[in-house]
Amino acid sequence: MKTSEEAAGMPRRRSTRLRSQFHPSEEDAGMPPRRSPRLHPQIQADEDGAGVARRIRRRRGTSQAAAASLPDDDDMLREILLRLPPQPSSLPRASAVCKRWWGLVTDPKFHRQFYAYHRTPPLLGVFVDGAEFAPMLDPPDRIPPQRFSFGRYGRVLDCRHGRVLVRDVQVENEVAVWDPISGEEHLLTVPSGSTVPSGSTVPSEFRGVFQGAVLCAATDHVHGRCHSSPFKVVLVLHERPVACVYYSETGLWSNLISIEAPCRLCSRPAVLVGNCLYWMTFSNGMLLFDLDANSLTMIILTMIREPMISEPPINRQILQVEDGVVGFAILSYPRLQMWQLNVNAHGVPKWVRRMTVEMHRIPGLPPRIEQEESACMLGYDEDTDSLFLHVRRNVYGVQLKLMQSRKLYEKNNVFHFSPFKSFYTPAIAGGPNAAEMVHIG
Repeated sequence: MKTSEEAAGMPRRRSTRLRSQFHPSEEDAGMPPRRSPRLHPQIQADEDGAGVARRIRRRRGTSQAAAASLPDDDDMLREILLRLPPQPSSLPRASAVCKRWWGLVTDPKFHRQFYAYHRTPPLLGVFVDGAEFAPMLDPPDRIPPQRFSFGRYGRVLDCRHGRVLVRDVQVENEVAVWDPISGEEHLLTVPSGSTVPSGSTVPSEFRGVFQGAVLCAATDHVHGRCHSSPFKVVLVLHERPVACVYYSETGLWSNLISIEAPCRLCSRPAVLVGNCLYWMTFSNGMLLFDLDANSLTMIILTMIREPMISEPPINRQILQVEDGVVGFAILSYPRLQMWQLNVNAHGVPKWVRRMTVEMHRIPGLPPRIEQEESACMLGYDEDTDSLFLHVRRNVYGVQLKLMQSRKLYEKNNVFHFSPFKSFYTPAIAGGPNAAEMVHIG
């Protein structure tokens, strides 16, 4: 329908809101088009415009002193590079950008700052069923299993702070402290005897099957890149509570430490909570080794009525529920009960139920499973508070604080499970060469 203006032959008027930002009268007169002040809020169309512009310039001039106090370019770049994810390929890829970046990321001081910024090293993989390495990361960060090959048949007893404690099953009474990153290996002969005071009830021999733990002895850095730091090894007999400690700084074993208590350890690795190591036992208890006092204590799990009948234990796991507070988990899939050990003002310990979690409600985990299907706990990472589950032939990692899960890999049967975490930067060549540096596996 035509309007009255169109019917009269008059041009149709456009809305002022849709009108061009250029003024036709000026264009027709050959004058340069004038832009709307609405698009340039710092320039005014009236006579005050010059004064406004001058005021803006003066304000900008006052920022010169502030700009002089900003860090130089290298400092700013270093702060940016520190925030790269702590994955194996991050720094090699950054070093391939240019010589300047290469110089920054190869500086040992930068590496220390990088580890201190991230604090928790990434989970590179797990050692399963002996000393077989199963990588956990996706390409290009995935580490080939042969890169972390022990080289001979052994059984991993523990992984912590970038080191692995391995028992060589072909050599009696010998353990190896192995650093998969550097390849360095320390062979330790387990003491067959120890000097003890006359009349002591401490056994004079350390013989038989044993469990063990390895940990960094340094306290002045972030753990996860402890290749040159001193370490400790704690060994505990499998059938009775007898322990001894090795100190790499002196190269000596301690005297044997023992208590009178029934004890048969499970094969699951120890959990470090605070400054104490905890091993699970078959007698509904936990064996505690205090690293400060070099003492053993047996803790009874009063909430468990049936003795443990499986090896490895498929439905029980020691946890750290808070900083320095030990906990315990019991799994009857899909229900997970978590307990914590509280100590009252009189020093009396008591187990208190912390929470019950319906595991099938955690995103990423399978729904309710049939009775004949297996679901079990494999292990625990005290640094990230993560529980590892084996459900329907898949291994999952469950972060307990966030209640988030992630499928790690597929495997039909898993018996021994030791997570390995470390900051790992593949060797960076003497100069930027992307093709050489970014390929890991």
